[in-house]
Amino acid sequence: MKRKLRYGMIGGGRGAFIGGVHRIAAAMDGQAELVAGAFSSDAERSKLSGEDLFLDPTRVYGSYVEMAREEAKMPASKRLDFVVIVTPNFQHFPPAKLFLEKGFNVICDKPVTFNLKEALKLRSIVSKTKQVFVLTHNYTGNPMVREARQLVKSGSLGKIRKIIVEYPQGWLATALEKTKQKQASWRVDPKKSGAAGAMGDIGTHAENLARYVTGLRLKEICADLTTFVPGRKLDDDGSILLRYHGGAKGVLHASQICVGEENALAIRVYGEKGGLEWHQENPNALIVKHLDKPREVFLRGNGYLSDAAKHVTRIPTGHPEGYLEAFGNIYREAFRAIEAQVSGKKIPSDVDYPTIEDGVEGMVFIETAVKSSALGAKWVKFPQP
Repeated sequence: MKRKLRYGMIGGGRGAFIGGVHRIAAAMDGQAELVAGAFSSDAERSKLSGEDLFLDPTRVYGSYVEMAREEAKMPASKRLDFVVIVTPNFQHFPPAKLFLEKGFNVICDKPVTFNLKEALKLRSIVSKTKQVFVLTHNYTGNPMVREARQLVKSGSLGKIRKIIVEYPQGWLATALEKTKQKQASWRVDPKKSGAAGAMGDIGTHAENLARYVTGLRLKEICADLTTFVPGRKLDDDGSILLRYHGGAKGVLHASQICVGEENALAIRVYGEKGGLEWHQENPNALIVKHLDKPREVFLRGNGYLSDAAKHVTRIPTGHPEGYLEAFGNIYREAFRAIEAQVSGKKIPSDVDYPTIEDGVEGMVFIETAVKSSALGAKWVKFPQP
């Protein structure tokens, strides 16, 4: 294409964290520009957010419904190529459905929908409309996560036996939602967040990371979800035993009441011949373990890494890459698909970003975990809808 891709944003206005992250990620490679938005369900707040971003006021809307209606009328020279949805969970499905059906590609924050029923409907809509749909499980865009995946695929670790993945945070160790802190308030509200709290918010990241790195699918799980903060309606801590197809076993821990922890997502994978370990808070290093020699530390940006890692490495070794760059890598891959779709070309077969299938899998994970815990931490089969 001889122009930038044009996009609009739903949500992500003043006071929102994730909207700014998406805008940075989308701008990182200079391939896209924000031209429209419905940044808040409050029309005045949306207008002010549009002013903050120096947008044409005629393309700043008071609702996503108005935005879809008006943007669909735009001539080809101005029409949006995709929309980005960065609202709370309960507001993912309606705008995604509407914009897909009006012929727009969609990039959506995770988890994909409010519940599994909506996710299955959305999968059907994506299939029917043939639009590009991208889910921003951003950690899979990290170069050393790609390297870990390549090591597993190459057989370097042998048959996988054990997966341990954890995501502890401490920011909800107290009743922060009672202070009306925006990010806390909707995440602990079952009417906005869905059936799970911590397990839906960050547990889905952990499950997705384990599946991405190993390629293994869950067979059954045994979950123990807990609400420690008095008066809170959703879980703020959870531990899950995992059984995978093929015989591997695992443990997943996700918590938002671990005092002193910040964003400590980490994964350990052990096979018959070796193992690996990656920590999100030290994202440029991958620890590789062997049966009969000392462990190695692979560092991002070096020539000995796989092409998979090199493809998403942005700057020379010694200059740290992390959260924002990984997010940018998801967007860069999404742009490859969207540009092809807009140009009427075949989407490259090697594009690597989370899809609607990952979204459905995440919702199955949430609902199965909640069901298992409600049964008193019983083993429950993991369905494949």
